[in-house]
Amino acid sequence: MGHKFVNQIGPGETIDDVYIAKDPILRSTTRGDLYIAMFLSDRTGQLNGRMWQATETIYKALPKPGFVHVQGRSELYQNNLQIIINNVSVVDADKVRIDDYLARTDKDIDKMFEEVKEIVGRIENPQLKALVGEFLADVELMERFCNAPAAMKLHHACIGGLLEHTHNTLRVAVTILPFYPSVQADLVLAGIFLHDIGKTEELAYDMAFSYTDSGQLIGHVAKSLLMVNQKAEALRARGVQVNPEVVDALGHIILSHHGAYEFGSPKLPATAEAFMVNCIDDLDAKVGQVLEAINTEVSDSNWTAWKNALQTRLYRRRLE
Repeated sequence: MGHKFVNQIGPGETIDDVYIAKDPILRSTTRGDLYIAMFLSDRTGQLNGRMWQATETIYKALPKPGFVHVQGRSELYQNNLQIIINNVSVVDADKVRIDDYLARTDKDIDKMFEEVKEIVGRIENPQLKALVGEFLADVELMERFCNAPAAMKLHHACIGGLLEHTHNTLRVAVTILPFYPSVQADLVLAGIFLHDIGKTEELAYDMAFSYTDSGQLIGHVAKSLLMVNQKAEALRARGVQVNPEVVDALGHIILSHHGAYEFGSPKLPATAEAFMVNCIDDLDAKVGQVLEAINTEVSDSNWTAWKNALQTRLYRRRLE
């Protein structure tokens, strides 16, 4: 029998399969009994897992993250599907088919990367062109760029997700830039290409999507800026002119692309180019979240469960 994917699980089913356990936490009930809360996932999605009457021994044996064999049942709790775990045991990674567990973009990675290179190849400003070219010439970095997820959970959380998100946002930019001729197109394209480049170092994706230690300490926004400065210094060391104001303009886009302090943005957008990148980035991220939530809903309802990240339920029914 093949793997039972998360998106195939309905309420009231017996569960006896292997999933990725992520972020296990040992907690106490109001009566003082121990239980374990975790996420159980595969490439189709993830569910909350709860193991009542747990022990510290069971908790300490759990991988963080890693593969586990779960026996239990599925149930609805506040309209959200979860798995109640009766037994759990660790499974070696070489015993599973990894493609069943890590979500992968359904787009052609090679084709997307070629289109990304073609779009940023239109940049005419010599200093921005040199900076972008320095990144493209870094083969190891571009390998990570093409395979990294764009996020842990919220949007484009899949192998190739960062590339897909960048590809989408660049295509939106080249579509709308002609409507705003006074906006510096070269700066927008370079800013979009590099706004999330730090995620290549922030996120790990070998077994499950998780944060690297460096990613948790520094974060992708700061890492992206550091990487731009490092590439600029490498160019200057070879005698290539990269003026500070060019790096600052690009750096400002990176530092402000989340748009608001409460969304983790160290700076608020203060240029037309930064506003445009913020809006395009937010558009693709939000629509990606909405479509993912609608397409992975397990109930038959016209509405999804409540989505905290979007602060709403989503209507699923399409017009005939």
